[in-house]
Amino acid sequence: MPDAYAALARAFVDLGAPLLALEVAGEGLEAEPADVALRQVQALALARSGSTMAANRLLEELREQGHLEDETLGILARTHKDLGLATHGALRRNHLEAALHLYGQAYQLGQGHWAGINVATLAALQGDAVRAAAVAEEVTRQCMDALARLEDAHPERYWVLATLGEAALSRCDWAAAERWYRQAAACGRQRFGDLNSTRRHARLLLSRLGHDPRLAEQWLPLPRVVLFSGHMIDRHDRPEPRLPPRQEHALYASILNWLESHNGLVGVSAATCAADLLFLEALESLGGESHVVLPYHAEEFIADNVELSGVEGWRTRVEHQLAHARVVYASSSRPLHGGVAYDYASQLAHGLGLLRAQELETELLMLVASDGPQGPASAVRRWQRHGLAVHCMQLDALPAQASGVLEVRNLSTSPGSTADEPAEPAADRVMSLLFADAVGFSRLSDAEVPLFVESCLGMVARLLAEDAGSIPVRETWGDGLFLAFDSVQAAGMFALRLLDSMEETDWQALGFSRPLALRLALHAGPVHLTTDPITGLAKCCGTHVSRAARLEPKTPPGQVYASEAFAALAAVDGVTGFRCEYVKQLEWAKRYGTFPAYVLRKDAARAGR
Repeated sequence: MPDAYAALARAFVDLGAPLLALEVAGEGLEAEPADVALRQVQALALARSGSTMAANRLLEELREQGHLEDETLGILARTHKDLGLATHGALRRNHLEAALHLYGQAYQLGQGHWAGINVATLAALQGDAVRAAAVAEEVTRQCMDALARLEDAHPERYWVLATLGEAALSRCDWAAAERWYRQAAACGRQRFGDLNSTRRHARLLLSRLGHDPRLAEQWLPLPRVVLFSGHMIDRHDRPEPRLPPRQEHALYASILNWLESHNGLVGVSAATCAADLLFLEALESLGGESHVVLPYHAEEFIADNVELSGVEGWRTRVEHQLAHARVVYASSSRPLHGGVAYDYASQLAHGLGLLRAQELETELLMLVASDGPQGPASAVRRWQRHGLAVHCMQLDALPAQASGVLEVRNLSTSPGSTADEPAEPAADRVMSLLFADAVGFSRLSDAEVPLFVESCLGMVARLLAEDAGSIPVRETWGDGLFLAFDSVQAAGMFALRLLDSMEETDWQALGFSRPLALRLALHAGPVHLTTDPITGLAKCCGTHVSRAARLEPKTPPGQVYASEAFAALAAVDGVTGFRCEYVKQLEWAKRYGTFPAYVLRKDAARAGR
């Protein structure tokens, strides 16, 4: 059974879906927590998702326990390589030297070409051309032998071709490198994560060897992520036709043609009975990857948006797409006031598209199917406000017959396009929510409780005073703290400042028997802002407050965890000073399901320091 979990998790890694790989590996480790193969693929998925330090720690534990297999050493070497390439100076040199040493050990143990090519590449990056060329020659011979034995459909064929390309670069054979890389790209067209890893190495080598790193994009093209929005199909009683059912095939053909011409194989959209569904079906026909964001649960959403008079027969098609996509629910129930909830779902889709594009190091494109020059208004305004080009298929140009392909044009990104955006209601809005509590508060003595109020809560009060205008809601109970912020930027920076203050304080010098630590959790979602009739203070409520509360108990002490929604909105807003790194799939407290969790890290470079 552990082998099956490990194989499935590795398949998700190969597809460029490390979040799903982590979920599968985590489930397998619940039954077999000591299984080495599962821990290895878990570490690989962490490394692929950007949580390099977490992967490094996990693999160092395996090495300390005596697991010196070439697989363990190789992935550990990869984390040192990634850590080295992400920094500069002595730290970069130390990590790259550790990586080269570990890859060398793995190569000697297993003689695998994957370890050998990393030895050649790292030697080339460190200026050792002689060693790089010598090892690359050995690796080329090994790969040519392997290629002769592998059938065209064998899953290992991609890596052999990619390794031949990298070996050719290490030998400065540019023509051979291009030839092998182009074959690898054709072989692994849908292996998004593998293509991204291969392309990253090619860029590094090209740059180090004095060539244009953009050649890697030509040799190893990665699919683009497409964020889609479109109108629903006309009901039978619509007075002015916009998307009549007879035009379904023409619109489908237009979307399919556009996706093929723009290499759009990863899509994010809703799933109504209209352009959204046609977009998802076109993606499926191309073998693409679909992410569906629904404003609330599928059954209610289908009843409200699919089973409409005059558009019967679409439910089965929608359910099929939901079964083959990653589905994210913006809220857990049908909203009382739909405007904010739908706007939030649109923001969430935008953010998830950005996160996936960042993960694959590819481009995010926006496509709309519209009956006017501005497309579905709120989505287009948001994209334009962020300076993004929007590709528009105008439905009023659909041919009279159900055939033909629509011309697509770019919409203006001028700031004036957002001038007519309606103001957000004061009572219902998207806010960033912080929950925190003190670890071990119940074990404080009677003498320590007043110290906690004075020193710990006093510290929070001083930090709040520094940014009072962006924090309209503030609540405490015992050791618990709940704050609601107007922006993800303010919430993230406050959480990190609070964490720093906790770590910098000498709690025992203040009279505590042991150091204090907090758990901090962040979420973002629509809430109802009101006034507490008992205290007279500002208060917010709603299902998203409950979501934030259920994340906090799962947060490790001394860390700031964030929900996927918070990370997505942070990506949309282009936050500075911190970044959100994926850590793992967690269970909500009180059996509320599972969710992807992110950890907040300081990002001095993005803060401009």
